[in-house]
Amino acid sequence: MSAIYSLRPQPDAAVPETAMVMAAGLGKRMRPLTATRPKPLVEVAGKTLIDHTFDHLRSAGVKRAIVNVHYLADQMEAHLRARASDIEVLISDERKQLMETGGGIVQARELIGEQPFLCVNSDNLWIDGPVDAIRALAAQWDDARMDALLLLVPLARANCHKGHGDFRLDAMGRITERRKPGRLAPFVFIGVSILSPRLIRDWPEGPFSTNLFFNRALEAGRLWGVVHQGLWFDVGTPAAVGAAEAVLAEM
Repeated sequence: MSAIYSLRPQPDAAVPETAMVMAAGLGKRMRPLTATRPKPLVEVAGKTLIDHTFDHLRSAGVKRAIVNVHYLADQMEAHLRARASDIEVLISDERKQLMETGGGIVQARELIGEQPFLCVNSDNLWIDGPVDAIRALAAQWDDARMDALLLLVPLARANCHKGHGDFRLDAMGRITERRKPGRLAPFVFIGVSILSPRLIRDWPEGPFSTNLFFNRALEAGRLWGVVHQGLWFDVGTPAAVGAAEAVLAEM
């Protein structure tokens, strides 16, 4: 797997100033914890999931976060007001219709602007390895060759994850294919990426997944991956919360 890091870090690589934080989902698999609160406000190890995410953004030097809201949106907005002192927070309001990940990006496109941006799932929980994961992504971003750069973790290290992997990489770190039905894929996408605004085009009406954009980048040979060297937890169910906390307690 070391060959994956043959991509040369870009000189003076800068972390994107803007992050799109996905926080609008219904959190159905997390019930009953999400019966009275949105999933990003579920606590793991004494801290809400979205606060874990914002701590990573702040540590990496992100200046502003666009957060989409839908389910129990008033709670999300009230919680986010407390974060505005360290990161500028802008709300993309999806109260009228949940737009999914791709549709959420489209709705927030004017706030995102014309520069590459981070896209982060707010229900994501990761621990940095030897280097800050967001800075590691930024160091590998090459706008001339990439439309999307995804943070991946080996399937064998995907804590609490019940899936079968998402992608295959070539020796240079280019994503070559999605997992095929009935087979395993060696890497799992963990919901952190750098995306180019070039991807936001020719979108369908209504809600849709970012998979539409990823598939376009894959077909064009412009979808790449970086392997996360720390820990990652798929905190999608109440049982996974306890499992993640047990691991974190031993650190």
